[in-house]
Amino acid sequence: MSRKTVLIYQRPLKPALHERLASECEVLDFSGENNLRDNADFREALKRAHGLIGSSVPMDRELLAEADNLEVISSISVGVDNYDIDYLNERGIVLCHTPDVLTETTADTAFLLILASARRAVELANMVRHGEWTSSIAEPHFGVDVQGKHLGIVGMGRIGAAIARRGRFGFNMTVSYHNRSRHEDFEQELGASWRELDELLRECDFICVTVPLSEATREMFGQREFELMGDQAIFVNISRGGVVDEPALIEALDNGTIRAAGLDVFTTEPLPADSPLARMDNVVALPHIGSATHETRYAMAELAVDNLLAVLNGQRPRAPYNADQLGR
Repeated sequence: MSRKTVLIYQRPLKPALHERLASECEVLDFSGENNLRDNADFREALKRAHGLIGSSVPMDRELLAEADNLEVISSISVGVDNYDIDYLNERGIVLCHTPDVLTETTADTAFLLILASARRAVELANMVRHGEWTSSIAEPHFGVDVQGKHLGIVGMGRIGAAIARRGRFGFNMTVSYHNRSRHEDFEQELGASWRELDELLRECDFICVTVPLSEATREMFGQREFELMGDQAIFVNISRGGVVDEPALIEALDNGTIRAAGLDVFTTEPLPADSPLARMDNVVALPHIGSATHETRYAMAELAVDNLLAVLNGQRPRAPYNADQLGR
């Protein structure tokens, strides 16, 4: 019986994981290739593929139409907005992802953005770097406290709860959250209160967004929402750039509708060099580093390999996304 064929795309695997995959499958590695949608070799290889493993490449109907043998896509990510879930379900293709292993690292990134935005860390560090620190820091460069403030979480999943723990137990913050469903376990653990979104935006000093990108959440934060937050609010987004109306955010930051923003994600990534967000003093902008540590990225890739091999061997993967819909 011939071995099944697996394509690695976009993100390379560490040697030990690559070798493990190659010990059980025929591996075709496209991880160093750009513009895979226009890569004739990749599209030809798709016709043979039983499994795909990688991230950050949209996998839609048009791209996968000729992948007749495809059984599983194992994404090295938590978010699944690059995948046409309805199409995968129609085809009976299992989609796997990597939740849990990046929860704490991503929550650290969120709190980094909260602290850096509140204390104007990047702006003031650049003042030192550029030789502009010539006298004692005075009120025009003061930041604001985080300790004891009101933290609002929009999307109280694993990552949202991990951020809330840091705020509640590390900084004695009051925690409110908005989610489609209430989480009474988090409410008891954190003393957190569920709020309607508008109410949360009006009340909280820091608004941290952790929702997945979907049609329901696309551009859920626009001019109206920023006006509700008020001029003392700090907005933090670690979810997806698409949940924000970016021109409205730029306007709100430029005219003082909100105080500041900490952003790890953007509508277009990498962030264009001419984006105002790259130049604003009241923006802390990171290059989508939420899970970008050596330990976490390895754990994500390891879980993705586990998921892939489990499906190809007829077993239930550790972290399926749509297996229940497919009855797997």
